[in-house]
Amino acid sequence: MTELLPFLKQLISASGLSGYEAPVRGLIEEAWRPLTDELSTSRLGSLHGLRRGTASEPRPSVLISTHMDAIGMMVTAVVGEFLRFTEVGGLDPRVLPGQLVTVYGRQDLPGVIIQPPDRLLPSRLKSNPIPMEYLLVDTGLPARQLAQMVRPGDLISYAQPPLDTCGETLTGHTLDNRASVAALTVCLDELSHRSHGWDVWAVASTQEEETLGGASTSGFQLRPSLAIAVDVTFAASPGSPSHRSFPLGKGPTLGWGPNIHPGLYKTFEEIAKRLEIPYALEPIPRHSGTDAIVLQVVAEGIPSMVVGIPLRYMHTPVEMVSMKDIARTGRLLAEFVAGLGADFMEKLTWDN
Repeated sequence: MTELLPFLKQLISASGLSGYEAPVRGLIEEAWRPLTDELSTSRLGSLHGLRRGTASEPRPSVLISTHMDAIGMMVTAVVGEFLRFTEVGGLDPRVLPGQLVTVYGRQDLPGVIIQPPDRLLPSRLKSNPIPMEYLLVDTGLPARQLAQMVRPGDLISYAQPPLDTCGETLTGHTLDNRASVAALTVCLDELSHRSHGWDVWAVASTQEEETLGGASTSGFQLRPSLAIAVDVTFAASPGSPSHRSFPLGKGPTLGWGPNIHPGLYKTFEEIAKRLEIPYALEPIPRHSGTDAIVLQVVAEGIPSMVVGIPLRYMHTPVEMVSMKDIARTGRLLAEFVAGLGADFMEKLTWDN
């Protein structure tokens, strides 16, 4: 397997906004090809990697979903030398001014997000965060050339390079949710050296940030016995409430709530304790904000689990993640898969 840190840097440097994931899907496919028995792409663009188990057929299967789509922007108008835009996924306009971007027009164009001088704004906006409708992208091109190169509907993504920060952490955009794709790749690598009875469907799903369509349709197509959604969650940062955020570098979180099957939570908790992998219980009293929302209700229902990787500064260009947490998450997933016995489903009951 490719080393984890360079692979993750490659993932977050690739384009792949929600609904337009093809560029990053190619990178994931290349990494998963030697780790799976079969690769395919769903009609909505999700990547499916199958590792066949050793149990007699018909084998049960577990689907592990990690969405590969990213937040970003879309051009709404070309106005002289500037571009107006709207969001793809959830963006906080407070962090946008001054950010480096790439505009995917007739060719890739570097640009920067700018805001008008404070004195030229309406009085109600002066000295306040600027709404997205007043922000623009400047590529430096003259108006006539810009109109030839860019059209409404073209995509815009963050362009800041990844930054190695102290404490074995990585900072950059799009770690939500490419960090989880990296964790699933760690899982597949570990399983390539271990025996497992169940089939494993590794899924890099599309459109999680907008429609949840990728995981929903993959669940219907593959009809797994169990489903696990791996996504990022809020890491502790200045001003974050302690009851809603989790330590960075102290292991993954295990979701607990109606979107999660209590039997699966208990199983993951037992494995984490046995392997001495630090973890935190993450209360999720409503829907989880992950692919598990739709996976749980596919057909007659799929028992689902949510595993979280703590991430600071979510949905900003400077997200931060611990490489240890990614590796621990991958190991936890592999141990769960390797321990699935033929009678696991018979013993799994909704008993909280």
